[in-house]
Amino acid sequence: MPNLNAFKAYDIRGRIPEEINESLAYDIARAFCALVKPRRVAVGYDIRLTSPQLAAAIRRGLTDTGADALDIGLWGTEAAYFSTFAYELDGGIMVTASHNPSDYNGMKFVRGEARPVSSDTGLNEMRDMIAAGALPGKAASPGRESKLDIRARYIEHLLGYVERSKLRKLKVVVNPGNGGAGLAIDALEPHLPFEFIKVNYRPDGTFPNGIPNPMLEENRAVTAEAVRKSGADVGLAWDGDYDRCFFFDEQGNFIEGYYLVGLLAEVFLKREPGARIVHDPRLTWNTIDIVREHGGTPVLCRSGHAFIKQKMREVDGIYGGEMSAHHYFRSFSYCDSGMIPWLIALQVIAERGPLSGLVAERMRRFPASGEINRRLTGDARSILERVERHYGRSARAVDHTDGLSMEFDQWRFNLRGSNTEPLVRLNVESRGSEALMREKTEELLKLIDASGA
Repeated sequence: MPNLNAFKAYDIRGRIPEEINESLAYDIARAFCALVKPRRVAVGYDIRLTSPQLAAAIRRGLTDTGADALDIGLWGTEAAYFSTFAYELDGGIMVTASHNPSDYNGMKFVRGEARPVSSDTGLNEMRDMIAAGALPGKAASPGRESKLDIRARYIEHLLGYVERSKLRKLKVVVNPGNGGAGLAIDALEPHLPFEFIKVNYRPDGTFPNGIPNPMLEENRAVTAEAVRKSGADVGLAWDGDYDRCFFFDEQGNFIEGYYLVGLLAEVFLKREPGARIVHDPRLTWNTIDIVREHGGTPVLCRSGHAFIKQKMREVDGIYGGEMSAHHYFRSFSYCDSGMIPWLIALQVIAERGPLSGLVAERMRRFPASGEINRRLTGDARSILERVERHYGRSARAVDHTDGLSMEFDQWRFNLRGSNTEPLVRLNVESRGSEALMREKTEELLKLIDASGA
């Protein structure tokens, strides 16, 4: 029986070699073929040292089972999405473990039109096939393996999100964290007027400067300092497979992804008045306020890329955003991209001025805690139940779209269990009072800690 612990809610992710290895990768590709029955599949990989070998095993599994494997090479996750919808392929597989440590690897999957394959749309079926040994044998007519060079078409697509005539020279700190974002920036750089100041730029799967995850506060200092030292107009940082993009203003202050959701929603509503904007439940008031102010319709959706993409398709949302720095675009086949957000935001900065000024009023009106994690020693459900009982009588609204959301006159919170780690995640916001937001955050954390976290 193979070790199948790497199968998660949204993707496959685990330690090398006990949870992820070439033999399992080969079987995963065969299971994908049994599930999707594809003719042509894009296969890409990130900068991790084990990624090329795992991608080769996947290509063998695909071709042995009768599908053509199109090798797109070294890119970020969004390149697998792009390849699948732009070239009208039947599926895409990306070898990546995103922001996990260097001894991890994994895979993300999409069907035709870059529709995600997650635990409730096929990933569990793939796992069960492998566990039962119910995999297809070698095809009588094996598929072919070939290279697919997406570079020119992908870069042209990205540049289509901005009006280059409205751009101006900006000094921009870029920190890929030794992940793959620099590969895309290098391809974009000749077409843009920006001066890029490159930090931790060289792709290196050993992550010599730490795990590329700017959601962790300790990983932000190097970008912030580079902005201050260079006098840059803005700072940007990414996780390893650059499906998330993080912003720092011209003073080096980290800007929560929540406020970028509102900024990008405003941009798209100016382009298409009345459009629908999809958002997650963790932090909501600022997004709802901006969307309604600009004549759009806010649409609440459970957190997680598979759920957001599904909801985007259901309502034909023009843009979707999560406070975790995932941004989704209708014209990107409803998928998330870590390149499109900063291109749009830098055009806004070029036209309207510094990032700090673009978000300052929104931050004042809706101060937020940012996501706070507590490691579980017990059951997440019991913690959520205790918190709901504690605040139930005074809440104006209670919602269980994703975990527990409770609203009061002047503040609200969302508390949810992680889908990938033994954690509970807390977000708190208020109406115009940072002191109240901090007070309620501390109050909640004491209750959560006392409840078994």
